[in-house]
Amino acid sequence: MTRVFQLFGKRWTGLIVAVLLPHPVHFADLRRAIPGISERMLSDRLTELGAAGLVVRDVNEGPPLRVSYGLTPAGAALEPALKELGSWAEKHLQAS
Repeated sequence: MTRVFQLFGKRWTGLIVAVLLPHPVHFADLRRAIPGISERMLSDRLTELGAAGLVVRDVNEGPPLRVSYGLTPAGAALEPALKELGSWAEKHLQAS
């Protein structure tokens, strides 16, 4: 559990994975999908998720050059846990 919270206890990490669950997303679209995250923070979190084996980076040489990010099988396997956390939050956390 310690390793899980070392990664997912960081701000934005869970949201990034949630946005990537349906399909790979280009960097700019990912940033737009998560209001308030800076490019630097998004890049840092994607690097961490990549190092953990949860996210893969795909470069399309173009033109134009486009970079997209998608979940690895290990990252996609988080879907049931994230859905369960969402259900729990709806029941037990007050809207702010």
